[in-house]
Amino acid sequence: MPENIALAIIGGSGLYTIPGLSDTQEYNPGTPFGKPSAPIMVGMLEGQRIAFLARHGIGHHLTPGEVNYRANIYALKSLGVERVVSISACGSLRDDYAPGELVVPDQLFDMTRNRAQTFFDEGLVAHVSVADPFCPDLSAQILAAVRETGAVVHEGGAFITIEGPRFSTKIESNTFRAWGMSIIGMTASPEAFLAREAELCYGVMAHVTDYDVWHVSEAPVTVEMVIQTLNKNTETAQKAIHNLARALKEKRDCECSNALAGALITRPSVIPSKTRKKLDLLVGKYLSKNSR
Repeated sequence: MPENIALAIIGGSGLYTIPGLSDTQEYNPGTPFGKPSAPIMVGMLEGQRIAFLARHGIGHHLTPGEVNYRANIYALKSLGVERVVSISACGSLRDDYAPGELVVPDQLFDMTRNRAQTFFDEGLVAHVSVADPFCPDLSAQILAAVRETGAVVHEGGAFITIEGPRFSTKIESNTFRAWGMSIIGMTASPEAFLAREAELCYGVMAHVTDYDVWHVSEAPVTVEMVIQTLNKNTETAQKAIHNLARALKEKRDCECSNALAGALITRPSVIPSKTRKKLDLLVGKYLSKNSR
């Protein structure tokens, strides 16, 4: 297994590789939750060991609802990853967040319905705190890395995740606007929540590709529109990743690393041995302290 992976990048629509990643090695870790979306590539970038995972699989064959988020996060955790940056395409629900610009959101609203939301089941219950779903420290570093490219980037905003794979209706889009949402996508949930359960720092570099379907002076969003904007933004994303790797803090300065410290509620003595084994990677350090 690789050692000292400083950062993992989960590439979404439009970002399937990281140019400049050298000395690469492919890993296919198994997990109790099945296979990750794709092999995880680990290599060197700006003096840091970086992992890359294509969220939608090689060739983009997985819908947002088909992505095995639990396997993806568990696999990264098993490789020793501590920080995860999600590269996500999104629609704008605000006039001032224009296509071609980027957003580093600070809040998340989950409208998905059919996805496995947690690692914790089968006899082990945990209630993790996600009041601030994105790591503030990592998000600040992402913001600085994007600003260094010269691109227009917005600090903060509420990111709503819909089930997909279809785009919104006009009434849905306008309702989300009325609720105060800033951007809309299909993959941040449950990815962010699972990352918190795995005690990983997680932040999003969101690329605004369209105005969804609410903007009366703009054409409704299409795949062609999304891809055209993403192609223009790919170079910015790649530069920002290089900047982030170059300036990444050596140590985490946040509470993500002990997110489960007060979250486990099940009495250790009643946790099934099968579940203990399955989740040992996540909770072993806590259960070993108290086995009663």
